[in-house]
Amino acid sequence: MQIDKQQILDHLKSKADQAEKELPDQVDTDKDQGMLSKFGINPQDLVGKLPGGLGG
Repeated sequence: MQIDKQQILDHLKSKADQAEKELPDQVDTDKDQGMLSKFGINPQDLVGKLPGGLGG
């Protein structure tokens, strides 16, 4: 199957817009785990990208 790249980008932008509206300013990875999962986000994937070497 082939999908136009713009369709994929539009889908991702739509998810990002929805996440921006629904996620709180400070996300608690324990409390907001369900919401993160809804957007396909695994907090462990983000830990490695934290500033200050917190991700290892």
